[in-house]
Amino acid sequence: MALFRSLAVVGPGLIGSSVLRRARETGLLADTLIAADINPAVLERVRDLKIADVVTDSMAVAAQAECVMICVPVGAVEATARTILPHMKPGSILTDVASVRGQLGPTIQALLPEGVAYVPGHPMAGTEHSGPDAGFSTLFENRWSLLVPPDGADEKAVQKVQQLWELCGARTKILSDDKHDRICAMVSHLPHLLAFTICDTADNLSEEIRAAVLDYAASGFRDFTRIAASDPVMWRDIFIANKDVLLETLDRFVADAQGMAQAIRESDEAAITTRIERGRRIRRTLIENRQA
Repeated sequence: MALFRSLAVVGPGLIGSSVLRRARETGLLADTLIAADINPAVLERVRDLKIADVVTDSMAVAAQAECVMICVPVGAVEATARTILPHMKPGSILTDVASVRGQLGPTIQALLPEGVAYVPGHPMAGTEHSGPDAGFSTLFENRWSLLVPPDGADEKAVQKVQQLWELCGARTKILSDDKHDRICAMVSHLPHLLAFTICDTADNLSEEIRAAVLDYAASGFRDFTRIAASDPVMWRDIFIANKDVLLETLDRFVADAQGMAQAIRESDEAAITTRIERGRRIRRTLIENRQA
């Protein structure tokens, strides 16, 4: 028996279409799959891919599902929830995948109709690609999905959303909004900021050097900048939504980078080696934790 009678994914991009693919492949998430979006081209691709039973531009139709998952950019989550919530049925669950929590939890919790539960989550998985074609059913395999239920969230609903992500192959952890945003600033938001910035630095070099950099980029530059191919609007919204924590994390990084620069300036071999070894240990830990 499937976890839900019906599951609606609003915004079937990379994350949303991967959930739909997993649901279609296993049959364990929902009996009926609904995909909703305001972009006709997105809906057409979802129809072509045959990853949903119902494909619609109506938020009212999507809201009739037993579970509604909002997978839009973080800046549009609240507005989308405001459109959907008036149509949701008692006993249903609203969730989202926003990578910045801020005040989203308390704000949306205050808007809930009687009998509707809200259990947001954030799958710590992704690629630099976007749109319905970018998804794949194993995207969440052995990755963390962080649940950030607001105070007073319905426990049975929390367990159901936890099951949903586990059926997608993810490991789950419950965190507070603040802890979630601080973790994501370090492991996701800052790396993207640095990748975008180093590409911008390369773009601002002299024409001759810029062309050579792009022609002869070694694996270090390629690997480090892979995520700079990510969706600009999505990341703009993330940076602004988590700006206080992100800037605090960036300040710490800048101080550490200046420390390394000073060690290099002084040819301090011990200090340089110590910093490299610490970085190497972190990388090895990621591999051991199946996060690399």
